[in-house]
Amino acid sequence: MRIWAESIMRDNIAGSNAKHGASGLDLAACASQTRRMHNTFLVFEFGANEEAAQQARHKLESWRQAFRLDKKLQFKFERGRAAADGDAAKIEKLKVEDKAKSSDAAAASGEVKLLVRLYFSGHEKLSHQRWVDRIPSEEPFKGASLKLVRQDEPGFDSIEEKFQNLE
Repeated sequence: MRIWAESIMRDNIAGSNAKHGASGLDLAACASQTRRMHNTFLVFEFGANEEAAQQARHKLESWRQAFRLDKKLQFKFERGRAAADGDAAKIEKLKVEDKAKSSDAAAASGEVKLLVRLYFSGHEKLSHQRWVDRIPSEEPFKGASLKLVRQDEPGFDSIEEKFQNLE
């Protein structure tokens, strides 16, 4: 009797393998379990106002510490060449020499940009949106011009690459 039951079970298993593939699994493949991360860059241009940029840095640091946003809120500064050198004579020389190349003068004029990266997981949509709304509305950020770039918008890849290359 036992041998008969084993042979029937073996035939059933072999039949189910033929129907559902060689793996013997009867479930269809599921979609990936990883969810989309909400990745947004806020680019603030402070111009030559280094003091406001440092106040903004201090505010972001306090938020990171108070709300435990270590990996979710990251920021880096992008400074013009003259701001890094601290040489005001170069700025004036560039402005006088070539008025047509305003982009070079702007890059050398000591302009300070703050790149803020918000990186929240899929189930934190509300927290992500609250930070996107809150950061530009606070005092040190109000005076700066804002450019908001979401993950699916054009130009996101270039800003992400720039963010990765900054110190």
